[in-house]
Amino acid sequence: MDLAGKTVLLTGGTGSFGHAFVTYVLERWPTATIRIFSRDELKQFEMEKRFDSDQLRFFIGDVRNRSRLLRAMKGSDLVVHAAAMKHVGACEYNPFEAVQTNVLGGQHVVDCAIDAGVSQVVALSTDKAVNPVNLYGATKLCAEKIITQGNNYAAQHETRLACVRYGNVVGSRGSVVPLFEKMVESGQPLTITDPRMSRFWIKLEQAVELVMYAFDNMRGGEVFVPRLPSMRVSDLAEAMAPGRQTEIVGIRPGEKLHEQMITADEARHTIQVGDVYVVLPESHEWDKGTEWSGQPMPDGFEYISGDNDWWLEAGDLAQMLS
Repeated sequence: MDLAGKTVLLTGGTGSFGHAFVTYVLERWPTATIRIFSRDELKQFEMEKRFDSDQLRFFIGDVRNRSRLLRAMKGSDLVVHAAAMKHVGACEYNPFEAVQTNVLGGQHVVDCAIDAGVSQVVALSTDKAVNPVNLYGATKLCAEKIITQGNNYAAQHETRLACVRYGNVVGSRGSVVPLFEKMVESGQPLTITDPRMSRFWIKLEQAVELVMYAFDNMRGGEVFVPRLPSMRVSDLAEAMAPGRQTEIVGIRPGEKLHEQMITADEARHTIQVGDVYVVLPESHEWDKGTEWSGQPMPDGFEYISGDNDWWLEAGDLAQMLS
């Protein structure tokens, strides 16, 4: 995807992904414009100072507010939808707040993109949307369905929408890496929920590249899932603080022992294209006649972190963290 001369609206743009996306674009396309749409004025101020670029525009707003989102989206060519409530505990304690942001906000993105004549929308999803066991995952599953099936509403328009779904981001705000770093600095034992626990891991730049891949290859309605390595939380602790004492604290409410990114039911309409799995829409009235080419997944295939054939060892993790 060539972003030269294009305008991209980035919802939730002041987060970890937003900073990585802006860095990626500014380094490659000096004529691209990025509109940062978010609700935290302090984070916008800090981001504006950090990048100091006339390619950035800052819009205070919330995806819950349809009219404000539409105003910000007018004239945009592409939309990256990264805004969400992501903290599992906060979503459990404030369930309807999570619904308003993650579910209703997703519907507003669909409606506004169609009304504003945006050509492509890519929304960020999460492994927690697969067989969800907490409200955060459930709202992201709803959001995935709203985005992918939003193509039905857009069928007579040029707008096409798709999702990317990936695992835990190394070093992102709220992840275990910054938590472990604080524990290392303070000399505390590292707290581990369960030594068997495994997770998929991705670097921020890989997440940005996946979004760009989606823009390049989407027809509408797909969920793009990267092939990623797994890691055990106990290995992460050893990589960050070799020999440091650990404390087992037990799995928290709403946590899984292993993460899943593709179910056996989804595998029936999933293909592998290089290092990316593409979950194809089961119905795509908006784009009949367009066929994907790739390797169909075998019957019963599931993509689960605990059953992965690609694992990060302590040395790999240390290199990834650096």
